[in-house]
Amino acid sequence: MSTRITRDDLAARIAADIPEGAFVNLGIGAPTLVANYLPDDLEIILHTENGLLGMGGAPLDGQVDPDLINAGKQAVTAVAGAAYFHHADSFAMMRGGHLDVCVLGAFQVAQNGDLANWSTGAPGAIPAVGGAMDLAIGAKDVYVMTDLLAKDGSSKLVAECAYPLTGVGCVSRVYTDHAVFDVTPEGFRVREAFGENTVESLSELTGLELS
Repeated sequence: MSTRITRDDLAARIAADIPEGAFVNLGIGAPTLVANYLPDDLEIILHTENGLLGMGGAPLDGQVDPDLINAGKQAVTAVAGAAYFHHADSFAMMRGGHLDVCVLGAFQVAQNGDLANWSTGAPGAIPAVGGAMDLAIGAKDVYVMTDLLAKDGSSKLVAECAYPLTGVGCVSRVYTDHAVFDVTPEGFRVREAFGENTVESLSELTGLELS
């Protein structure tokens, strides 16, 4: 049995945790996959910061509307009853606490819930925090979707973020390809381990004391 699940399986796992009636923003990148796994029989309303409430999943081939995109410039669909509005109104929704859940990617998440997801400070990188800081502070629950380990093998779950912060103490749960972690006052708690992972093996991978 593998110790990792696929990105699509992880997106489906996140979708299963989003409650009916929730207003949800999916961040640029992997989090957009969550839209494809939301149950058809539940009313979950997707918000995108470029001005759409009632976003659907990706369109089928041949049914792409080039004017209908999400904040990551990917083609999307609109569900019945969807609403379009100005960028400023969209940010007012984000900043005003009207979103129940946002799903964001991350470079690092600290054990106190700090999030770093917009810059590593690498030479030549183009830092752009975008709406991430508004989402991180404005949403009632911030879920992070990420690989547990960076390309160099280092853990993205850390005692303290080394990169510039997006938000302070804002993350409530981290979904990784190895396990799901809750952020608690005592640090990371393993909510669900995938495959052969255990609390002990995850502690070894992250270098953190996990409960």
